[in-house]
Amino acid sequence: MALFKSKETTEVKAADAELDADEIMRKYDQESNTRIWEGIPKVIITAVMIVFSVWCLYMTLFSTDQAEARLARFVAFVIIVGYLMYPARKTNLKPNHIPWYDIVIMLAGAAAFFYFSLNCKEILLMGTRIGALEVVLGVIGIATVFELCRRCVGLPILLVVTALLVYALSFQMGRSTDIVNSVSNVVQKLFYTSSGVLGTPTNVCYTYIVLFIIFGAFLERTGIANFFISFANRLAGWSSGGAAKVSVISSALCGMVSGSSVGNTVTTGTVTIPMMKKTGYRPEFAGAVESASSTGGQIMPPIMGAAAFLMAEYMGIPYIEVATIAIIPALLFFAGIFFSVHLEAKKMGLKGIPRELLPKWSWLGLNCYLIIPLVLLVYLVAANVFTMAVSAAISIFTAFVIGYIHFIQTNWESRAEGQSFASVFVESTKTALWTCCDAFAAGAKNSISVAAACAMAGMIAGCITITGLASTLINVIVMASGDVLIIGLVLTMLCCIVLGMGVPTTANYCIMAATCAPILMQLGVPLVCAHFFVFYFGILADITPPVALAAFAASAIAKSDAMRTAFNASRLAIAAYIVPFIFAFYPSMIMQGDPLPIWLNGINIFMALFGLFGVAAGICGYFSGRINVLVRAIMIVAGICVMLPISDLASISSVGSNLVGFALIACVLAFQIFRGKSKGDGAGSGGAEAKAA
Repeated sequence: MALFKSKETTEVKAADAELDADEIMRKYDQESNTRIWEGIPKVIITAVMIVFSVWCLYMTLFSTDQAEARLARFVAFVIIVGYLMYPARKTNLKPNHIPWYDIVIMLAGAAAFFYFSLNCKEILLMGTRIGALEVVLGVIGIATVFELCRRCVGLPILLVVTALLVYALSFQMGRSTDIVNSVSNVVQKLFYTSSGVLGTPTNVCYTYIVLFIIFGAFLERTGIANFFISFANRLAGWSSGGAAKVSVISSALCGMVSGSSVGNTVTTGTVTIPMMKKTGYRPEFAGAVESASSTGGQIMPPIMGAAAFLMAEYMGIPYIEVATIAIIPALLFFAGIFFSVHLEAKKMGLKGIPRELLPKWSWLGLNCYLIIPLVLLVYLVAANVFTMAVSAAISIFTAFVIGYIHFIQTNWESRAEGQSFASVFVESTKTALWTCCDAFAAGAKNSISVAAACAMAGMIAGCITITGLASTLINVIVMASGDVLIIGLVLTMLCCIVLGMGVPTTANYCIMAATCAPILMQLGVPLVCAHFFVFYFGILADITPPVALAAFAASAIAKSDAMRTAFNASRLAIAAYIVPFIFAFYPSMIMQGDPLPIWLNGINIFMALFGLFGVAAGICGYFSGRINVLVRAIMIVAGICVMLPISDLASISSVGSNLVGFALIACVLAFQIFRGKSKGDGAGSGGAEAKAA
């Protein structure tokens, strides 16, 4: 009887946690602010979303229509599904309700894009001589996408687009006193060409991103997230402060396929944050670990939140090269968080999770087949056996099969006494089919915000093309920096963080590639380094105050102060703020520019990790005992010096700063160990002091 009550209580707590997670997602993740559908309307809306996903899959693989026609149809369906899913206000939670004006806006916007799709050839032949009807429909279409983006992405990106639209109109009116003609020219460029709403970001979204979002939805429903968390538990849960290390590893693995820093924070954070708090971590620190790790998952190869495929397209290099280049920066990012977590645990005297409570290696070995779809996708894309779209389709089908096998295995292990295999098979088949439908519906829902943001990214690029603003921005930043690269990098970093606020990963990169990467290339930064620099800082907007949505979502789960959580997350992710500057100055760090010998690259990686440990110890203020403020500052500066790559061991100028920094950190660490042993105040006293405080 007691056992039954315990199980019932556990189920109630799990349900409450799920409700809390939904509420947090609605508050901090614009993508989760959806209408509530119940009963028959829910079935109809779900069917519409399933049809949308299947249609995208079919059209990407088999359609031979003109590109503009296909993209116009795609955006039309995005508008239909988007307005069915997203209300005008977060407070609009009335079930089975959609206002009449939303229906009118939805139909008008979709009609504008369908009109262009059906009359594509004739309209393109008109060029800039489009008629009044085309201008009106173009304005309606742009306004509809604009409003949809406000609902499912948020205001920051729209403020940028609005400013650029006003500037583009002013620019056109400056060249022509005819207002009607000026509006017509802007609408023609932004709506009826590939330099606006239907530009490269929307094309890549339709061709690749939607398929990978659907693939991610299938992966989540096959149980791969639980497998990653269990694997992380087994790998690091037993060590000091193991709960936080579990959060780092699991968030990195789950985040690379989720495509959303906030979504990943809430999904894994509902498990890891309470676990961290239970083992003794402060709420602000627990929330910071989860949000920083989840944000870092977006730069974790091989998937990188689907941005890896987009980067390959923009930079014109093979996907496998993008994934390979991203390995070293990702290693340094997560090593920095890992060091900070370990030192914090030692400082507070925290223990690991008892080994008897950890998953067994035998269970992990039995379930490791769950990662087959992910491995297969990477292999197919890297080997260039099929196109990216075909590779994604094959991987989606494989994920369904693997999920089916997993359901059979799970149901067989938990079967009732005397239950036959036939009944387990039937039950598993039903579960697999429902899960397949759910994955297609979730894929459609998750695609809407990305598609809307990509359309806005296309408009940003279009406005910049119309006005020639790119060269103006470049000239302004070059002049402001006075040809000093570090100043140009800092200014570009600030632009990236502002433009990246609240924008999904893939759309985030589209915006950065169109606006900020050209600035760095003009400053002399190589193509790949420039794109990685802007991508990293665009992603970091999710944990950088004052708008740090991932950190705020984590603070809601941890019941901590939101701004303190954000500052802690930024502190933990310090490597992500340092590393992009290093590879901008030293492209060899990410295998660009003049190649270095493998052994020298190995030395650089070791030195970078050692430097990161010094920076982490300096920021944490602990290594085998407390470190005073002056020594902490010295360790941070010395750590950055050690991280600078060495290009020639024979050159004093190349290795001087590294050797000095290395010696300083080594001396401090040795002194701390000696002092700790002589005073006997190791981790235990650190923990006692922390707990007393």
